[in-house]
This record gives sequence, C-alpha cells and structure tokens, in this order.
Amino acid sequence: MKVKISDKILQSVEKPSRYTGNEWNSVYKDLDNVSIRFAFCFPDVYEIGMSHLGMRILYHVLNERKDTFCERVFAPWVDMEQKMRESNIPLFTLETHSSVNSFDFIGFTLQYEMSYTNVINMLDLSGIPVLKSERTKEHPFVCAGGPCAYNAEPLADFIDFFMLGEGEEVINEVMDAYVNWKGSGESKESFLEMIANIEGIYVPGFYNVEYNDDGTIRAISPKADRYPEKIKKRIIKDLDKVSFPDKIIVPFTDIVHDRIMLELFRGCIRGCRFCQAGYIYRPVRERTSGKLLELAEKLQESTGYEEISLVSLSTSDYSHLRDLCTGLMDKMEPKKVNLSLPSLRVDSFSMELMEKAQKVRKSGLTFAPEAGSQRLRDVINKGVTEEDLLNSAAIAFAGGWSTVKLYFMIGLPTETMEDIDGIAELSKKVVDVYMKTPKDKRGKGLSVNVSTSSFVPKPFTPFQWEAQDSIETLKEKQQYLMEKLKGKYIKYSWHDPYISFLEAVLARGDRRLGKVLYAAFKKGCKFDSWGEHFKFDSWIEAFDQCGIDPHFYANRKRTFDEIFPWDHIDVGVTKKFLKRENEKAYFEVITPNCRVKCTGCGALVFDGGICNELH
Repeated sequence: MKVKISDKILQSVEKPSRYTGNEWNSVYKDLDNVSIRFAFCFPDVYEIGMSHLGMRILYHVLNERKDTFCERVFAPWVDMEQKMRESNIPLFTLETHSSVNSFDFIGFTLQYEMSYTNVINMLDLSGIPVLKSERTKEHPFVCAGGPCAYNAEPLADFIDFFMLGEGEEVINEVMDAYVNWKGSGESKESFLEMIANIEGIYVPGFYNVEYNDDGTIRAISPKADRYPEKIKKRIIKDLDKVSFPDKIIVPFTDIVHDRIMLELFRGCIRGCRFCQAGYIYRPVRERTSGKLLELAEKLQESTGYEEISLVSLSTSDYSHLRDLCTGLMDKMEPKKVNLSLPSLRVDSFSMELMEKAQKVRKSGLTFAPEAGSQRLRDVINKGVTEEDLLNSAAIAFAGGWSTVKLYFMIGLPTETMEDIDGIAELSKKVVDVYMKTPKDKRGKGLSVNVSTSSFVPKPFTPFQWEAQDSIETLKEKQQYLMEKLKGKYIKYSWHDPYISFLEAVLARGDRRLGKVLYAAFKKGCKFDSWGEHFKFDSWIEAFDQCGIDPHFYANRKRTFDEIFPWDHIDVGVTKKFLKRENEKAYFEVITPNCRVKCTGCGALVFDGGICNELH
C-alpha cells in the first residue's frame, strides 16, 4: 500500500524533507522483481538515523541482494506523528512511501536504551500489534540489532528475534532462510526455529527466565535442547573483504554527521572499565590503509562531500594512521576536502597529525580525560595522565586552536569530592596553558567547554556490578562543579541525571521491564533522550503501576555470583575477566592495552584481528 502524504501536511510540519525521500544515491527497485522487503527502522529522527554508519552499511548489504529491497524508516517527529494519526496515515518508508506493515521484515537498530519507547511507538504507528504474542502470520517479522541487543531482555515482549554482533553476514543468512521458508506454508514459529541455530541469532521466545524471591534471576535456560545455551555474537574477521558502501545517500537536509564516514577499525585496544563498546566490539580488526584510500576516493566521487571523518572508537590507535592521513591529504587537499579526526586520545596527539588535519579547514577538538584525578583515571583504566592532556592542549593552542571540549564523567565507582575538585582544577590548568602560549601563535577567543555525563553501569563491562549514584547525589555533584567552574573562559554543561537514571534501569533490565515500557508508551513516553519530551513523572507512574522498583536496577550493587539477564549471551570477553578487572579497579591497578600485552579477556575465541597477531 502506497501512502500519500499531502503537500498540506508536509507544509505544516517542521523539516518536511525528513519525510520526502528521493535523495541522491537512494536505492529503488522494481517491486515485481524482489521477494523480500525489509524496512530498516531507526527509532529516532531522520537527522540522527541518517548519521548512523551501521544503517548505511546494512542498507547497502541488503540492497546488494537482487531478491531483497531494503528501505529506510525513521521515527516521525511529534508534529508529523500527530498529523499522521489524525489522518490515519501509517508509518511509511522513504523510498516508496509504502506502509511498513506490508513488509516481510521490520528491523530496528538499537543504539541507545532511551529509544525503546520509540520502537514501540513505531510499531504502533505501523498498525501492527506491538506485542509479539498478538501478531500473526499476516504480520511482518520484527527483529533488532545494535549494541543494546546484547541485553535484549527489556524488549523481549516486542521483538521476534535479535541479531547479535556485526550484521553483514548474519543478515544474509537470515534472508536466505526466509526465502526457503516463505513459500513453504509453514508457521512463523517454524521460521524462527530455522534461524535459532544461526550463530548470532537470539530468539527470546525460546528461552525461560526464572527469578529468586529477592527479585534476582535464578536461571535463564533454553526451552528445548535444540536451542543453544549460549548465543555467540558474530564478527567479521577481515574488514577488507566485507562489503562497505562506496555510494551513500546524500540528504537534502542537514544531519548530525553530514560527511563521509570512513571506518578505520572495529573494537578497541583500550580497556576503559566503564565503556561497553570497548568490550562488546572486541577483538580489534583494522582495514588496510590502501583499502581505506580506495573507499575514500570512491565515496568522495559518488557524493561530492567536502569532509571525511575517520571513524573508530579511538582513531589515534589505528596502526597506519600516519600513512592514511598522508595519503588522504595528498588525494583530498586538491579537492578542498577536509579531514576530521574525532576520538583522539590525549596521549598520542601529535603536531604533525594536527597539521595534516587542519590543512584545509580547522574543526573542533575534543579531549576525554573522563576523570579529574589521576587516582580515578587509574580506577577506570583510562591510561592517560594530566601531563598528557596539558601537553596536547599546548600543542593544540600553539597550532592555532582556541576552542577545546573536555569531556568528564561523574558518579564513577570510588569517586570522592576530591575527584570532582580535580575536574575543575584540570580545566583551569588548560586555561593556564593557553595563557602561556605566545600570542602570535595561539588563536583568539579561548573557549574551554567542560561537560560531564553521569556514570551508567553497562552490561559486559568491569563495572556491570556497580551501583549508580542516586539522582540527588548526581545533582549535588553537578551543582558543586558548577560553582567551581565559574570563569570567563570556561563553560560547563551536564547531562540530565533523570535520563541517566532511566538509562541505567533499562541497560541492566530484565524481561519484567517489558510491561513498564508498554505502560510508559501508553502514557505518551517517546523521544526519551530528547530533554523537551522526556516525561520522568510518567515513567515513575509506569513503574508504580507495574509494581516494579526502578532503583533495584539502577542503584543496587550486585554480588559477583548474581546471574545477569545477559549471561546467556557470549561476547567473547568472559565474566571471569570482567570480575578481575573490577577488582583491579579498587586497587587502582592499570591493565595494559591489547597491543602491549594480551591479558586474556576471552576475545581470542573469535580467531581474528589483533588476537591472532599477538598469538
């Protein structure tokens, strides 16, 4: 069914280009020649979703198949949703403006927990039952992937199956299975049976969860022997050999990352003890600089973009960064294409690299010391010193930069008020470094932007057992810091502690939270990561209505023997290793990075990347 959106509606909403489609490089296929229609859904607005590299990759991978047509769907902003509901317009795709409920698959990417109510809202707007138990063979399969899928339990009532890990290969195996199933006349259950043993596929309906009297989990077990006890994530061993788009869609409107994103590597050699991405994406696997240069040229030619961003968890850890930057600047400088280098670590910042990056145009610099004191940086295994940061700042100021962002976290395990003082002191030292830089070298108009987020304990990290600070404590720390950071050159901003609290609840939640999500959705909760739409009181009402205490999930320190809702998921990194890292944190002991020494995290089981190089 093709959905018609009148000009009157488009003219009455903010940013109508979010809903029109037809952008440069978007894919169109003859519907008579495809047997699978896949609606790739990003549970946030167009500008956020179109900036997501994973969506660009999987859109490309699925559309490489002759039998499959993948189209994009984004959450309509509240003004558009109101118009759609008033006019009975169902959720639709951008490419063909087809109703999502006519597709074979609705696939969500779960990038952050605060998008969960948008997932439910988008299902509802599609006109299909949001609860999987109420859907029939006439309805599409609803699947999901992304980092939050590693603890999928809060969404277990809504999603038919999850894809764990990197989707390029597993999604093709699922599509192959679907082709075989589609003409068979078998039940939906039989399709889920077919894919349940594909590595990386988790079908929550095939697993039982039992609870102890104190609310903790007693056991998670498969309902039959034919289902795996542990669901192992998928990885791509050789990134050079896997498909990467050489044409990407160029939006008509500004998006968050409106540029070419060149993915250098996956994983991270560092082991920051709070960082989920640093563990779930292990082992580190790099693309060769030759492959990256080839991709950069093709992407620039096919899009006309004037900026290339190097994407990874820690760009300066890419082992061929010097060669790559030299090659990119040689090729791109004549075309006036800028090179952006996010995710730099303060310890390896170099004048040479910075000079290469700023040849065309300067972009902002962000440093993430994370904690204000050396003691706390050792607790979190950040592996950088105050001297590293100040040296980097000195190089940046001498190179003409005058705007620096400093990113910290508050509420980290073992944190004291002296550590909070350290944030203010370090920020002021950065100002002092600028003042000591000769006036003829430094840029004008110093601006040091200090921001703090609140620690959220995440699954598959050494801090997964830790309690989150209460909202009141976080607010006191923010207020204290605000008083300390008053100054002409420093601007302080912070993350909403109420949102961080809910994020902590959902991150370590179990299946019982499904009914809370549903209740919150019914109370109008959506776009929870957007401050202006976050309804904390409605969430608390939903928890009360369902008889669930959110503090049980956010503010409770776990014992090492507690069974987690994600313990049946295997990311390679073992619980034993994470426990060891947790204990080392309390002794303020640093763990070396993967290139210095293998510490036996468990990622070696994937037989790929840096683990292979070291063994």
